[in-house]
Amino acid sequence: MSNKVILAFSGGLDTSYCVKYLANDRNLEVHAVLVNTGGFSSSELKEVEEKAISLGVSSFIALSKVEEYYHKVIKYLIFGNVLKNNTYPLSVSAERTVQAVAIAEYANKLGARYIAHGSTGAGNDQVRFDLVFQTLAPNCDILTPIRDLQLSREQEIDYLNSCGVEASWEKSKYSINKGLWGTSVGGVETLTSNTPLPEEAWPSQLEENGSEQISIEFEKGEPIGINGKILGAVKTIEALNALGGSYAIGRDIHIGDTIIGIKGRVGFEAPGALMIIKAHHSLEKHTLSKWQLNYKEQLSSWYGMLLHEAQYLDPAMRNIEAFLTDSQQQVTGSVKLSLAPYRFTIDGIDSSNDLMTNDFGAYGEMNKAWSGDDVKGFTKVMATQHQIFNHITSKK
Repeated sequence: MSNKVILAFSGGLDTSYCVKYLANDRNLEVHAVLVNTGGFSSSELKEVEEKAISLGVSSFIALSKVEEYYHKVIKYLIFGNVLKNNTYPLSVSAERTVQAVAIAEYANKLGARYIAHGSTGAGNDQVRFDLVFQTLAPNCDILTPIRDLQLSREQEIDYLNSCGVEASWEKSKYSINKGLWGTSVGGVETLTSNTPLPEEAWPSQLEENGSEQISIEFEKGEPIGINGKILGAVKTIEALNALGGSYAIGRDIHIGDTIIGIKGRVGFEAPGALMIIKAHHSLEKHTLSKWQLNYKEQLSSWYGMLLHEAQYLDPAMRNIEAFLTDSQQQVTGSVKLSLAPYRFTIDGIDSSNDLMTNDFGAYGEMNKAWSGDDVKGFTKVMATQHQIFNHITSKK
């Protein structure tokens, strides 16, 4: 029987512990897989590979899923302007399903008996990984050393040191997850409710002290370029992450309800995601009808919640995606933003589909398509239901 275990490997403290534990304590053949959903340079990927090999894995592979991540998940988060609790663009929760699917497919390809991940027992990722593995790789047993042994980060460090692997609390003080749609930052400060992350904890530091105006170009809801230059969606997001990061834009702390029922707090840095979502939403308000916006807001909220709650594989998600895609046919144009240290503003839009046309009337100024008598009749009919209600209730 195969003793192969496919380990979801990031190179951080938790997955480094898993390599040594699975090989030494479980006597398994560890095959490390990094699923790249953005945020890694070629040199950083090489560093992760070298670390995996130094830890003693039987093999290492980096699977690039950046384009798939955009087209299968991020695109719909943009269409839906999804911000959980009006704050968090689902930077981590968005990528976990794509990573889990890729790992499950790789485990099936290698004929592995086990799949392992380094999630703790107190977070969302354990559910996201487990659910996909149970669905797409049902013949594999799932191993989760950190969760099952209820380990603290200090215990992991001690174990690695005992195995001759250099690890320290200072280097592992913050848990950082980098991805195309944002970077999460967890540390001792996020374990409580009253302490901010220190400046040095943020991955990007302030470099620009001035200000500048840029434009984001959209075609049918998708970001395709900056300042009139067409780059494609992924390159546009990457460019905005770099530009926004230089202004320290996109920092915040999210507090939300976890899948398992407790409250969770995490810092995140997502300049590209926040600028795109706010710009896209502004363009939509100019190009979609009142009821399109209304129904979109409801379905988008459900989409974000279901994605966060590990329900990506449910067919209802495909139904919502179809609605969101259809709603974007008119959402084409350019959105102007002004960038400054720690903030940005939306300045305006240009679109041939702009419904804010003066052909019928200018808000607060003049009416062209109706008369004053038309409005009097319109409001008289609208007042009928209120008159009936007041007539009946006043008798009581």
